[in-house]
Amino acid sequence: MVLVYSLVAYSVAIALKYAVQIPTINAVTNYFGSVSVGLGIYYGFQTVFFEVGLAYFVAWYVISHGLLERKDAEAYGSALAFWENAVLLGILSLINLTAYWSILSSDTPLAQTVYSQLKANSPGLFASASEALRSVALGSVERVSSIMLHFAWGYLCFMAVILHKKRLFLIALPMGFVDFLVPFASSIGLVVFEAVVFTLAVLSVIVAWYAVKHEKQEL
Repeated sequence: MVLVYSLVAYSVAIALKYAVQIPTINAVTNYFGSVSVGLGIYYGFQTVFFEVGLAYFVAWYVISHGLLERKDAEAYGSALAFWENAVLLGILSLINLTAYWSILSSDTPLAQTVYSQLKANSPGLFASASEALRSVALGSVERVSSIMLHFAWGYLCFMAVILHKKRLFLIALPMGFVDFLVPFASSIGLVVFEAVVFTLAVLSVIVAWYAVKHEKQEL
């Protein structure tokens, strides 16, 4: 059931992100620029309000109705990470890649059309072995960072409700602002970008653990 409730929190958050971005992203990008503080704030606040905010709201609802309890805190944070990394960016991406491979392996006009489109829009799919290895390594680091961040804010939101300590929720909120860095990934370099995000993710887990431990001691 933790997976079910966390799916509600995550899927509604992503749906709201799309609902905001589809009609506004072009206007925001044109006004602030594709590499800008304004665009970073635009992304950051969406994650803060939707992902972290809904993680707290759903936690409050299920706990207040006796559907989950203290022992589910770590699982709740882990489940949020599961839906982001294993399903949205894992299974769905695998399905896309399998479909591409199936189409490209056939000798049809559709295969040539898809190849041309992928070559223009996703050249990384045709990278050399060394380039692909580097991409996979950086992508793996990014997924690990995402897992830690989702776990940290999910755990804090859950424990904020369990312990009746809204300070824990306030600590979790800024963690969602990590998406502020997204527009600067290409300008500072992917290696530096992933290193910064990974560092922030590790710090988030440490802060989450220490903050909850501190609040428990005060009870």
